[in-house]
Formats: sequence, C-alpha cells, structure tokens
Amino acid sequence: MRTEPALDDLDRLLLGLLQQDARRPLHELGDEVGLSPSSVQRRLKRLRASGVIRAEVAVLDQEALGIGLGSVVLVALVDDDPERHAAFRARLRAEPAVQQCFGIIGQWDYVVLLLSRDIAENRELSASLFDPESGVQRYETLPAHETVKSGLALPL
Repeated sequence: MRTEPALDDLDRLLLGLLQQDARRPLHELGDEVGLSPSSVQRRLKRLRASGVIRAEVAVLDQEALGIGLGSVVLVALVDDDPERHAAFRARLRAEPAVQQCFGIIGQWDYVVLLLSRDIAENRELSASLFDPESGVQRYETLPAHETVKSGLALPL
C-alpha cells in the first residue's frame, strides 16, 4: 500500500501555484506563501523527490496545432484475459493521440480520451487501436462538439 506524503498548508499552497504556472520564479512563489526563495526551493525538492510532483510540462493549445476533434471512446474487450488487457493498455500508452485511458467497471472495460485532427483521422486511429484482431469486442465513439473544461490540476 502506498503511503501518502505528509503535506502541510504551505505545501498545498505551493502546489496550487505550480499547477497554475510552474515557471514562476522561486522569489514570486515565496512572496505568495510567505517563505524565502531557499525555503521554497527546499520544499519543491522534497515534493519532487517524494513523487508528489511527477513532472513539469508545457501545456499546448490543441487548436493552434490543428487538433480539432476530441472524443470519448468506450471499449469492451472480448474477455478478462490479463495478457490481452496488458497488451491493450500498452498499445494505448504508446499512442500520443490517447490523452487519457481509464479502466472501468460495468458493461465497458475502458474509457479512452482520444484527440485527432478530424473525423477521418479519428476513424484511422480507431481502426488501429480498437482492432477486433487484438481482442476488442466492441467500441463506441462519442465525438465532442465542445470543450467545457479541460485540465489536469488536482484539487488540493
């Protein structure tokens, strides 16, 4: 069982600020939370080392990159064979167009968030990712017509 690292209120404040903009200088972060830049640096080093901060990445604008279609895909595999599920998960992890994938309980096995330029590219991706030869029994694609909210910031 994974133990949760002990976070105090200042850690939570810092993490919230980093989720908004991870490029802020240490002195700005310190001014916001009432710490010196060196204290902020020590806390961030500890949060990185403990795995609370997994990565610091650039968030790109999908529209500016010509990615015009997001879709939710519901997927059911033919059986509960662990090897088949492992192979399916590996295939989805390797595909950059798959933004997120959740294993779920119920009539479907997975929910996949897929990005593509258009419906034609979506069909091509779906044909390769959800191929019946690889154990996919059925899938249903739900194209999104509007992004209401998109983000990875966690509630603190």
